[in-house]
Amino acid sequence: MLTSPMAEELPLSSAPARLNLAGYCLGGHDEQVRARDGLIVVTDAEASPQQAQRWSFADLDRAVRCVAAGLLSLGLARGDRVMIRLGNTSEYALLHFGAMAAGLVSVPSSPQLTPGEAQFLLQDCGAAALALAEDLPVEADPRVLIIRARDVARWLAQEEPVDYADTAAQDPAFLVYTSGTTSKPKGVLHAHRSVWGRRPMYDGWYGISDADVMLHAGAFNWTYTLGVGLCDPWAVGASAIVYAGPPARSVWPRLIQEYRPTLFAAVPGLFRQILDDFETGPDAADSAAAAPLPQFASLRHGLVAGEALPSALRTRWEKASGKPLFEALGMSECSTFVSSSPSVPVKDGSPGRPQQGRRIAALPLQGGTQPVPTGQAGLLSIHRSDPGLMLGYWRRPAEEAATTRDEWFVSGDLVSFDEDGYLRYLGRHDDLMTAGGYRVSPAEVEEVLAAVPGVREVAVTQIVVRADVSVIAAFVVPEDGADQEHLRAALGEAAEERLARYKRPRQIVFLGSLPRTRNGKLLRRDLGLSG
Repeated sequence: MLTSPMAEELPLSSAPARLNLAGYCLGGHDEQVRARDGLIVVTDAEASPQQAQRWSFADLDRAVRCVAAGLLSLGLARGDRVMIRLGNTSEYALLHFGAMAAGLVSVPSSPQLTPGEAQFLLQDCGAAALALAEDLPVEADPRVLIIRARDVARWLAQEEPVDYADTAAQDPAFLVYTSGTTSKPKGVLHAHRSVWGRRPMYDGWYGISDADVMLHAGAFNWTYTLGVGLCDPWAVGASAIVYAGPPARSVWPRLIQEYRPTLFAAVPGLFRQILDDFETGPDAADSAAAAPLPQFASLRHGLVAGEALPSALRTRWEKASGKPLFEALGMSECSTFVSSSPSVPVKDGSPGRPQQGRRIAALPLQGGTQPVPTGQAGLLSIHRSDPGLMLGYWRRPAEEAATTRDEWFVSGDLVSFDEDGYLRYLGRHDDLMTAGGYRVSPAEVEEVLAAVPGVREVAVTQIVVRADVSVIAAFVVPEDGADQEHLRAALGEAAEERLARYKRPRQIVFLGSLPRTRNGKLLRRDLGLSG
């Protein structure tokens, strides 16, 4: 087991008995912080920064409590679920935190869901109210209260703010949906104490202070965005920037240059897209010669999570920006808990070490609570004393039982730890491939192939080629202009040099892009269909 020394200022095991997540983030700042910008909402990346919507911390504190009053005026009771289907707007943020401020349970979701997907979530969570974007039709049980952005505006103008609800740290605060072992998503229920469980990230990943400005590139339906983009900056008194305009990867360098954030968080794919634009755009030659690029001068460093960061991408970003890129590993059930940071040196091929105060272990695949030896693969596990860990899966007792091993939450992630405590991610346990009787991690093969010049992205999985016969296949997105036959040969040479024979791909398939979720995560199960 890897247990980082617990600092006095981070007593994870002693979370307050009474705690309200929204109040923790917004209710305790001094007057100096309350006067500063807490939220900047940008709808037009081309417009002057003076035209952005700005909320001071005092504005946010009052607005969230007014929204809480408005929600309670609808007759909603403690513990009722409020599902949110809005874009990246201030109304989304106010409803999410307002629901928790009122003692209700926020259910973040996406306006991009199909009617069938949205209906499943609505019924599964048993929402009492549904906040809908103006352009979305009402497709809900008549007993479900419908909330529009105009209702939020009315509450801000007419309601008197209520106090933050006196919730227990263990009370439900928000419910997010993630992929299940079946075809349907499963709800992950988090308590108000989860905000206390995020404290190790402040130094262990961000190195954040109240002088920072955070720009997050994700959508609000993702816990990565709600937590890293809003919750944590607000908790320490740092400003948050939200982009609510038309989606386009080209906006991010402009936003960084114009709004001067000190921290920029995104998935690896977005960092890659930003670099691709600079390296292939009209000023590509000048950019390459004049690195670091001035667009990123305000940044102290970048933050990346959501999937494994290829070493080559880290090198490209740090060369182009002149800024470090710190990775974190986490999950919907516990946010991030392994990371590198300004105080935790980056180690190639690893997202970092367990954050201070965490109790993290690699447990045997077949059961037991004795951590596996250093260097050996096991299932990534989190001790149940961690306040950041979920309350449980919503109405999924069988799936919850499958992750419980005495005092441990056991994930499906296969990892190993080295002698310095750095984690090596080996992929999902159910993604493991079998070749020649050996178990093979896709991540191990991908790391080798991704280092080959001319490879933009690569993903590896096992595909069925005929009845009872499956092989390891590599799905490769080549760089623009790469000669595919030359690249195929180079991939074969790299595999032969660095991988045992049974680990080498038997097929190489070239694609224009890899299948991904809306948030940029790889859909490995769809690779066979892509090929």
